[in-house]
Amino acid sequence: MAVDSLKIISSNKSFGGVQYRLQHRSSVLKSDMVVSLYLPPAAADNKAVPVLYWLSGLTCNDQNFVTKAGAQRYAAQHNVAIVAPDTSPRGDAIADDANWDLGQGAGFYLNATAAPWSVNFRMYDYIVDELPALIESQFNLDGARRGIFGHSMGGHGALTIALKNPDRYRSLSAFSPICAPTKCPWGEKAFGAYLGEDRTAWEQHDSSALLAQKKLPYPILIDQGEADEFLKNQLMPDRLKQAATQSGQALTLRYQPGYDHSYFFIATFIEDHIRFHTEQLAAS
Repeated sequence: MAVDSLKIISSNKSFGGVQYRLQHRSSVLKSDMVVSLYLPPAAADNKAVPVLYWLSGLTCNDQNFVTKAGAQRYAAQHNVAIVAPDTSPRGDAIADDANWDLGQGAGFYLNATAAPWSVNFRMYDYIVDELPALIESQFNLDGARRGIFGHSMGGHGALTIALKNPDRYRSLSAFSPICAPTKCPWGEKAFGAYLGEDRTAWEQHDSSALLAQKKLPYPILIDQGEADEFLKNQLMPDRLKQAATQSGQALTLRYQPGYDHSYFFIATFIEDHIRFHTEQLAAS
């Protein structure tokens, strides 16, 4: 079974809606891509529903959020769809690295400009343009009520994509985002590989640098576990808070005692985030 150019791999009823896993050919990434989509009950009545794009972190694919976050219950309650794409192009012909924090599973949601990554690693264009154009045209999704959120590398992606596209999204949140990738080991490694050694080019992919210059017309919610092993050296949320103060951005940064970097943390607070997004989308 296929919906135009989207092939349905699987579909499972969940909380009155349907959890899909879909496959399609990406012209931007020059590879086959798999994406998960949860449609709430209202979508079955031919009602266009708001849509949230979830961006996952390093080593993840489209299934981590779907199977671990417990988001379907709350998406059904608030009648919002959730799109969860993979984190990079994949395949034998796609460039890769022996380490888990670069290459396949670690696309960093940017357009690579340095070889060999520039051939396929154009995750920014895929998330911002190609995927929404495809999936919103085939399902009952209201692209005028679109939000974005993510975790870790995906939190970085959600922040930078929203900041660079203030007219395309109406809500934004993140769990444990990489807030200053130009100043942390994960970001320096990835940006050096994907973008080359010119650090001035890196600033356009650093949410703290972007937010210091211009605020969004809506608030941001961030949850960060205090027991997160990556908090001090990799994530640096205080830098984002400083940038928000500089630009006047409305930002709620919540430090959660005892919580780490895992999906147990995400599952605990996912209801808060879905409610936050639906309130923002309803008000927009």
